[in-house]
Amino acid sequence: MVGMERSILPAIAEQEFKLVAHTAILAFIVVFGLAKAITNYFAGRFSDAYGRKIVLVIGWLIATPVPFLLMWAPSWNWILLANVFLGVSQGLTWSTTVIMKIDLAGPKNRGTAMGVNEFAGYFAVGAAALATGWIAAKYGLRPQPFYLGVAFVVIGLLLSV
Repeated sequence: MVGMERSILPAIAEQEFKLVAHTAILAFIVVFGLAKAITNYFAGRFSDAYGRKIVLVIGWLIATPVPFLLMWAPSWNWILLANVFLGVSQGLTWSTTVIMKIDLAGPKNRGTAMGVNEFAGYFAVGAAALATGWIAAKYGLRPQPFYLGVAFVVIGLLLSV
């Protein structure tokens, strides 16, 4: 979902909402980062208190409106709201997957677990950015590129459940 946004939102900001790209990029990334940072703090505590699976599932449920908000956003504020949801979702899902990989790998291999998680995550961000950029070039900025986001949510939620 993050990669999907990175390749499409600056163009939407400029072409549809007439925002300067630098301002738009800063706004949606800052909102995402703040929401994720705050949620990261609680993700570990919630994972220990309620279990990894439930936190992961809740994270994916929180991501559910994101692609739809991005598809149908009538104003830039909707894009920012989508990034609040995405930041909270990423704070729960990303952090929980790191914790789960460390659980599987054990404390002696936590560095490897972190490395595997980071590689997989950023590879997926790059692949999603490439795919949505290609879709946008071929079919337009909205709604087609965000159909991938719907697929990501459905697949992530189903795998987590």
